[in-house]
Amino acid sequence: MAPSIPAHAFALEEKPAYEVSIHAHNDDGLNSTDDELLVRLGKKPVLRRRFGFLAMIGFTCTMLVTWEGSLILFTTGLTNGGSAGLVYGYLFVWLGVLCVFTTMAEMASIAPTAGGSIIGSPCSPRHLLWHGTLLFWATVAYAVFINTVVGWALPKIELAMLVLHVVGFLAVLIPLVACAPATAPTHDVFTDFLNGGNWPTQGLSFFVGLVGSVFAMFGCDATVHMAEEVNNAALVVPRAMLATTLFNGALGFAMIIAVLFVTRDVDAALQSPTGILGYPFMDIFSTATRSRAGASTMIALVIIMSGAGTIAAMATGSRLIWAFARDRGLPGSGTVSKLSAQRIPMLAVVITSIVTCLIGLINLGSAKAFNAVISLSVSSLFASYIIVETLMLYRRCTGGIKATRDAVEGHQLVWGPFHLPDGIGIVVNAFAVMFGLIIFFFSFWPVATPVDAATMNWSVLMTGSVGIFAVLYYLGRARKTFTGPIVETGAVDAFRVAE
Repeated sequence: MAPSIPAHAFALEEKPAYEVSIHAHNDDGLNSTDDELLVRLGKKPVLRRRFGFLAMIGFTCTMLVTWEGSLILFTTGLTNGGSAGLVYGYLFVWLGVLCVFTTMAEMASIAPTAGGSIIGSPCSPRHLLWHGTLLFWATVAYAVFINTVVGWALPKIELAMLVLHVVGFLAVLIPLVACAPATAPTHDVFTDFLNGGNWPTQGLSFFVGLVGSVFAMFGCDATVHMAEEVNNAALVVPRAMLATTLFNGALGFAMIIAVLFVTRDVDAALQSPTGILGYPFMDIFSTATRSRAGASTMIALVIIMSGAGTIAAMATGSRLIWAFARDRGLPGSGTVSKLSAQRIPMLAVVITSIVTCLIGLINLGSAKAFNAVISLSVSSLFASYIIVETLMLYRRCTGGIKATRDAVEGHQLVWGPFHLPDGIGIVVNAFAVMFGLIIFFFSFWPVATPVDAATMNWSVLMTGSVGIFAVLYYLGRARKTFTGPIVETGAVDAFRVAE
């Protein structure tokens, strides 16, 4: 979720909403510069800093799995937009998320804390759903094992995943292009639009089709929630976010262009057995390589890398739960915010996995209900982006964020080592807000018309329900315990003792 900037950023305020007992620590894994900054944000350094720049690149690249996701979500843009719409829509989304994550990177540089956003066969569908849920659970169990039993090796594992991410890209792209018997004309790839959703205009169809590319590129802010485990976080985290957006975006664009050129008949791919199931790229692989074994191997690589992203998702989700509990924002916060002897938020990992597995059960009853739940990811994330980016733009335009030398009051926001010049920053921030509003609006649209209960996009209902529940929970209970990010009393003195 989007990184927030605590109201007390860089302050040494010792009047918290909750008093927290602090004991000095000077164990391996603490970095004086990073921890001093964390203390000034009112947080006690308790997590081990194991991640460097390359490890975070691996973390975010495998979290986004952009080139893999672009293939899996190929149908959305191809149906609403066609080959040309998919190309230009991808470029528009790439520019948009680059602006979004540049803004997020600036905020992460100001306050690098883990808190983030605190301001087959159609004859037996039940059989397939059952298998899908078991695979889903197996993937979650694998992610839990990596994040707990061998959590100390997570940076090295993410580096290995980065290598596999790049090698897998080449292993799919090269045979796909080299073995294709013929390619589509350049004119068709860049000028053929398709309105497969039967919308009133091609322009409307184009915007509906953007969501597929958004799914493949959003979530880079997951890096922020690992900030308290990153060395030189105020600089490494924002750089990793932008490097990943550029690198993964380039891989995804190259894969899309390659697939479109080897696809001679878009309609045939969409109407193929795998295309009907929502995965036309599988038929495209088979047709292009003319080898069932070769296509199966390429498909397996895509699936493996997509599953590998669960490791990073589990890590960042658990850190977000832990950080929110630390600020008394969840029921049972005192227990959830505890760390294991290895300084891993073990209970937060368990909670993340249990909730995920429970959501997987929905798939047994209705695949459409399951998709309705997970459709929250786009609308809820972009809602959080819009809120913090608007506040960031307001602060920027009103001079509310000072350079270090100009900060005179304890509660003033101070720029971190990564930020854009004001003129460029205002343009980037404004475009990020505009882009976020567009994606948030179209994330509620169904893929095609006419719409019935089976084809309706229920994310608008899910988003509204979650919003109402959150408001009621806050009014009924949370407002009595949660007043925003707390300042851990004694953090400054504890750091000085440890130093």
